[in-house]
Amino acid sequence: MGDFFERIVDLEVTGEEAGPLAGRMVDWMADAGLITRETTRDAMYSLSVDVGYVPGPGWARAVADSSDASWIPGPVAVVVGRDHHVGGQGESEADSATCPRCATTTVIIDYPESWEADPEAWQPFLDGIEDWKETGTGVAPCPACGASSPVTDWEFGPGFALGALAFDFWGWPPLGTRFLADFRRRLGHRTQEQSGKF
Repeated sequence: MGDFFERIVDLEVTGEEAGPLAGRMVDWMADAGLITRETTRDAMYSLSVDVGYVPGPGWARAVADSSDASWIPGPVAVVVGRDHHVGGQGESEADSATCPRCATTTVIIDYPESWEADPEAWQPFLDGIEDWKETGTGVAPCPACGASSPVTDWEFGPGFALGALAFDFWGWPPLGTRFLADFRRRLGHRTQEQSGKF
C-alpha cells in the first residue's frame, strides 16, 4: 500500500498563522482549478490528516510534464499544526543538524556505519522538537559551541523539516518549477520540498 508524494513544508509560519494561511492557499488552488473543494479519503496516506482535496480540471498546470493524458493524480492533503516532516517511509530522525550560531554539523546518523540515530546525539534535538510541538518554542544545545538555539533555527539534513504547515501532493507527477516558485511566493516564507513514498 501507499503512494509517492511531493511535499511543500512552510518553514517559517507560526502555529497561529498556519490555519488562515492554509485557507488562503486552498482558495488560490481551487480558484485556479488545481484542486476542487471536494475532499476524499481515497489514496490518502498523510499521517496527521485523513482527507485531501480532489484534483481539479487544471491540475496539469502545476506539474513539470503533463503529456501523459491518462495520469490521474491523487488528493492534496493540507497538514496544519507544528510537526516534523520526513521525506520517506520509516524515517523519523534527521541524519544531521547544523548549529545556527557556529555552523558546526552534528552527525546524528552515521551512514553507512549506522542506519539509526545515535540516541545520545539525537535526544537533545528530540526534546527541543517535542517542546516546540507542544508550546511553539523549543531549543537544542550545540555540542560544539554550547549555545542553545531554537530548534526551528537549526538546519537539519535533507528530508527532515519542522513546520506548522505542509501540503502533500499524493500521486502527482513532479511539480513544475514555475508552480513551486509561485507557491513559495504566495506562502511568503522559506520552504523545503520533499518527496518520497509512504
